[in-house]
Amino acid sequence: MGTQEQPCYTLIQGPADTEQPSEMQLKQDLENGDIPVKTAALKKVIQLILNGERLPGILMTVIRFVMPLEDHTIKKLLLVFWEIVPKTTPDGKLLQEMILVCDAYRKDLSHPNEFIRGSTLRFLCKLKEPELLEPLMPTIRTCLEHRHSYVRRNAVLAIFTIYKNFDFLIPDAPELISNFLEGEQDMSCKRNAFMMLIHADQERALTYLSTCIDQVNSFGDILQLVIVELIYKVCHANPGERARFIRCIYNLLNSNSPAVRYEAAGTLVTLSSAPTAIKAAANCYIELIVKESDNNVKLIVLDRLVALKDSPQQEKILQELAMDVLRILSTPDLEVRKKTLNLALELVTLRSVNEMVEVLKKEVGKTHNIVEHEDTGKYRQLLVRTLHTISMKFPEVAANVIPILMDFLSDNNELAATDVLVFVREAIQRFESHFMIMPEKLMPNWEVHQLPTRKLVLRSQIIERLLSALPTICSVTVQCHTLWILGEYASTAVEVLGVVSAVRGSLGELPIVEDEMRKAAGEASEEDGSGDRANQQQQQKVTADGTYASQSAFSTTTSSRKADDRPPLRKYLLEGNFYLGAVIANTLVKLAFRHTSLESDPSKQNSFCAEVMLVISSIVHLGKSGLPQKSMTDDDYDRMMLCLQVVSERTPSLASVFTEQCRSALSHMLTAKAEEEEALRRDRKASKVIEHVDDHIAFTHLTKGSDPSSTDDMFDLSMSMAVSGGKKEGIDLSTSKLSKVTQLTGFSDPVYAEAYVHINQYDIVLDVLIVNQTADTLQNCTLELATLGDLKLVEKPQPVVLAPHDFCNIKANVKVASTENGFIFGNIVYDVKGSTSDRNVVILNDIHVDIMDYIVPASCTDLEFRQMWLEFEWENKVSS
Repeated sequence: MGTQEQPCYTLIQGPADTEQPSEMQLKQDLENGDIPVKTAALKKVIQLILNGERLPGILMTVIRFVMPLEDHTIKKLLLVFWEIVPKTTPDGKLLQEMILVCDAYRKDLSHPNEFIRGSTLRFLCKLKEPELLEPLMPTIRTCLEHRHSYVRRNAVLAIFTIYKNFDFLIPDAPELISNFLEGEQDMSCKRNAFMMLIHADQERALTYLSTCIDQVNSFGDILQLVIVELIYKVCHANPGERARFIRCIYNLLNSNSPAVRYEAAGTLVTLSSAPTAIKAAANCYIELIVKESDNNVKLIVLDRLVALKDSPQQEKILQELAMDVLRILSTPDLEVRKKTLNLALELVTLRSVNEMVEVLKKEVGKTHNIVEHEDTGKYRQLLVRTLHTISMKFPEVAANVIPILMDFLSDNNELAATDVLVFVREAIQRFESHFMIMPEKLMPNWEVHQLPTRKLVLRSQIIERLLSALPTICSVTVQCHTLWILGEYASTAVEVLGVVSAVRGSLGELPIVEDEMRKAAGEASEEDGSGDRANQQQQQKVTADGTYASQSAFSTTTSSRKADDRPPLRKYLLEGNFYLGAVIANTLVKLAFRHTSLESDPSKQNSFCAEVMLVISSIVHLGKSGLPQKSMTDDDYDRMMLCLQVVSERTPSLASVFTEQCRSALSHMLTAKAEEEEALRRDRKASKVIEHVDDHIAFTHLTKGSDPSSTDDMFDLSMSMAVSGGKKEGIDLSTSKLSKVTQLTGFSDPVYAEAYVHINQYDIVLDVLIVNQTADTLQNCTLELATLGDLKLVEKPQPVVLAPHDFCNIKANVKVASTENGFIFGNIVYDVKGSTSDRNVVILNDIHVDIMDYIVPASCTDLEFRQMWLEFEWENKVSS
């Protein structure tokens, strides 16, 4: 490949094993080859020119031997060739050979085949040489009357582009297209013509729209989209036109095209802040989300719906549609459901909370009936958290929510079950007064005369449900949470005894070690048929307390074979989860103190405490026996031994620590969390300034000639348009683009350069400002860049010509191969007109790409952090 001194539009990688053809070989193939050979040679010529190669002698060969051919593939390739081939001499004059090419353009524009005509018209939109376009203008005009719509719509585009770039070639283009639009029937042609009038002559576009405004619903979607664009521009430029066109926007909300309805809803919100307009737009967004199948479309429209509630007035309107928003939950995508639930939480009010809870309860029920997959558990967790948040905002519905959520305790999804217990714990602690009497609406099956005698304390019901679910819980973390709640909130003697009984039942026969050894020895004897053989293979092991524990060689096989038959708590302890043992000990200590305060008989007090100490000591003995799969840690051992000592002493100070200060710590934590959430909510509200102190009060009913539903101040709107809506005060340099600007050269260099570096996950965009600080014209001013690290320059920036004291912006794309540190360096090379010296070079400062620029901050709750920490199992990866 050559030096690539020509402008390089695109880099095309060819096969690695093929040799680059010479210019002479290409000429021979183009002259003497048949159609396939000429096609292949022309493709190679296009590829070489795109890659920046100079092929000065190839132009006449193509004109003589390729251009006269009628093959359609050749003609399509020629359009690409004429687009990229240099058409001017170094001094800027048009090449003489292009006269022949211009004649070929004219013949193709009169070709009987409509595809050749239309593709040639599309090609003319890319030409930047008025000398080539001027002889073709009469032929282009005649294409507006062609029988085929493909030719007519491309003729409109060609006229639009030529008028936009060189209006002197066709000064009557708006009038010509306006007359064409009145007689045209094809929707694609009408769309192109109408779009041209929007940009070239808005008055003519408005005149045409006024004549057919009642038939807008019968137009095609492509034309409706352009009409929405016109109304948006006109009404923002001239607010007095709102009343004239807002009814048209309302009608387009019922269009058959989802794209038209989306654009019409967005335009309606910007044109009017009336409640009916906001409600109509919100309903349109909801319908689009429900009916569209593409999840990306759902997320985009959902973001627009979320943005509607930023205004306090609009938020009140959307609160009436809170139940309609929940229809979006029928979407199976988890991200859509997550955003929907967050929006519903912000829109729920006291009027709609009961109805919303019923809908969410039905959604909870649906998650039990569908096939379990990865997102089902996550969606279940989202529903639990949503009901949790609603209950915290509206305590009166908490009693209606808790019984439904208690079914999650036996769920295989640990996150959902843990969230339920966190909710139950917070609800009992915060809203104790709401849980004294079970609401009558939760007892639909009871007779009216039974209500006075069957009212239950909800706290007792929660304790009862937790006790019944304890043997079925299939997660150690959920077991720990459940035991903590039972130990903290079991307040009556019956509940205390029930908790201890449930714990003993889940542990099995005590002591655990002796029971396990008996079972292991018995099972081994039954399998082998000989008790002597089992005894011969037994080993004696000294435990931490000095006793002997027999361990059979058959214990490992029999224990794994009979693991499912063990009680749940014992099974977890034998797996080595002795943090659960510490939680059991802590729970039993609390129950021992509470039983002592409820029971006046000293003998019963001692009997209860002895039973507690038996359970704790049995767990400690198991941890030191060597039977579990993992040994007990020193922290868990110290905790359980401390609990044994506390139960044996039972001093008032220790009783205060376990029965009062633990709950007090929980209360402080919940209070701090509530204060933090309230502070964040206040900050969000404070950031939304509704009206400033010195703002003028606008009485819109006294404004003449404007839409009464509009709340925009005409003076403020005009001023904002005059200053382009810019807010100059209070610029935060840490978050603005200015913080990402890197100075590349010095202020005294002949060429000053600075770059705005925009880094995203896959590429880096450099927007380089180059300023000519000299009084000379700089020719072939080129930005040459190179990279170090896993960075790759995508394309070479094109050379530019800078007039004296002129400036320009050059963009360069760098592909990121991996997220690590890298450097971008280079120089600016230019020629000075009239100078005989070599090319001038300005060395650029290096641009350092830091790995921290790729990192995006994120947040997670305490519960999610603990779950991720357990999943990574850091403690197993620390070398001892």
